[in-house]
Amino acid sequence: MNANRIGRTDVTVSTLGFGAAPIGNLFKTVSDDEAAGAIATAWERGVRYFDTAPHYGLGLSEVRLGRGLAGKDRSEFVISTKVGRLLTINPSPTGSDLESGGFAVRDDLLRTLDYSGDGVKRSIEESLTRLGMDYVDIVYVHDPDDYADQVIAETFPALLALREQGVIKAVGAGMNFWAPLLRFVEQCDIDLVMVAGRWTLLDRSARPLLDGCLERHVAVVAAAPFNSGVLAHARPRPDDHFDYETVSAELFERATVLADLCARYDVELPIAAIQFPLRHESVATVVAGIRNEAQARTSTAWMEADIPDALWEELDNFAENGEGTE
Repeated sequence: MNANRIGRTDVTVSTLGFGAAPIGNLFKTVSDDEAAGAIATAWERGVRYFDTAPHYGLGLSEVRLGRGLAGKDRSEFVISTKVGRLLTINPSPTGSDLESGGFAVRDDLLRTLDYSGDGVKRSIEESLTRLGMDYVDIVYVHDPDDYADQVIAETFPALLALREQGVIKAVGAGMNFWAPLLRFVEQCDIDLVMVAGRWTLLDRSARPLLDGCLERHVAVVAAAPFNSGVLAHARPRPDDHFDYETVSAELFERATVLADLCARYDVELPIAAIQFPLRHESVATVVAGIRNEAQARTSTAWMEADIPDALWEELDNFAENGEGTE
């Protein structure tokens, strides 16, 4: 699998990244064997970038990822995790995190927002323990939606100091909203951003961010290429999800048109969806959630499939007539 460099750093990532939220039991239980199979198959198929976070399964994703990569040459793969949510003891557990956090795990722990410098250091130390590793390559600030000022004043300076010390190799932020990410790119000395769901076949609203990143030599990691599911099938379904909610009639209709355009060229919709983000020069990798061995095989095959230039032209023309959602 091809690899791209992250900004001005020496970190290189495979063009497909392993999104490890599903193996943290996102929405439903995944067995240890399924998680191990997903990681092993992704590795066999050339994936060398793995993204996780304490938030995913209250640490379960990090633990499983560490186990799955144990024994691999550490210099051959890239790990990213996130800061901003510390895991603390839950004084009033209900037995499940599913309703409050979205993960099918026991809620013995809580996510406590902490974007302070001390919180950053503690979060990374705890992530390393769960991963069973000596270092992580990339650290993102995780969804600082209402904390942009604090992140600029405290979180990034702490992370950049760790980068200078060689503790981590690249610093970034990950969000569903592109405008705050562009602010970070313009005001902070960061290496990359992860934007989820805003640079897809169905939603191209993050173009100003991508253009700004290209100008400043900041890499983009495009996550959620299927917009939570509506682009994950050859034919969209009315009960599919867009941004974790049932897709609206308008977006379902647009997704159906995209599927029809792809079908004219004998290309399935998810193949175009997973490859689309890389068409912008700033995008280094596409991170897709992988739950099991079958999804690992399918996602890697989709990334390697051939797509005619004529199809890209038709998809671009359609986007220009009513581009995505803001």
